[in-house]
Amino acid sequence: MLTINNLFAGYGKVQVLHGISMQVPKGKVVTLIGSNGAGKTTTMRAISGMIAPTAGEITLSGKRIDGLESYDIARLGLAHSPEGRRVFATMTVTDNLRLGAFPRYTGSRPKGDVEADLEKAMELFPRLKERRMQLAGTLSGGEQQMLAMARAVMLNPDVVLLDEPSMGLAPILVEEVFRIISRLKSEGVTMLLVEQFAAAALAVADYGYVLENGHISVHGPATQLRDDPAVKAAYLGAGH
Repeated sequence: MLTINNLFAGYGKVQVLHGISMQVPKGKVVTLIGSNGAGKTTTMRAISGMIAPTAGEITLSGKRIDGLESYDIARLGLAHSPEGRRVFATMTVTDNLRLGAFPRYTGSRPKGDVEADLEKAMELFPRLKERRMQLAGTLSGGEQQMLAMARAVMLNPDVVLLDEPSMGLAPILVEEVFRIISRLKSEGVTMLLVEQFAAAALAVADYGYVLENGHISVHGPATQLRDDPAVKAAYLGAGH
């Protein structure tokens, strides 16, 4: 479904990724874990077209997407819920969600029943249903995170990128976010998840990659990584 092969990317003269390769099969959840500064968000930005890779290939459903603009990548079926939420603060919750479906309105994605999917998103994220006419900028941090995730799902995407969905959230809201990720997984949504809470990420994922200094150091089934002594020592200690 999503394949990254020998990807190099960075910012100006600063190279962050040094030839990483990953696969995200259809219907699976794959997680990318690593310490701060390892290159996780850079990976997500390169995949979704926010930055241009300097080398390597990225394919989505067999189509090359590396080097394309973000809006063209979205039209091909990749949705990105970015680090830091980035909701449209002066628009309502409902209008933010409809914007997520914009390519479906324009015909560049299969339209389907947008209004039915809107109601489904409200059911999946009940806090948003309660606040559907509220301006997004007045939501709490946790509610904005849920809105960013729901907006990505409104594309009816082939693959969803979730970048640090629990960042800055209270523990009870972290649990809610992972409940929603598990629900999306049960519905067959394909996801690439970057997450600071490695144990929670590996608990919900099918497969995992560990990124260290722009290189993939180890990868394997999530259950295997959870039992790997080096992974446990580095990422699954207290607080993870």
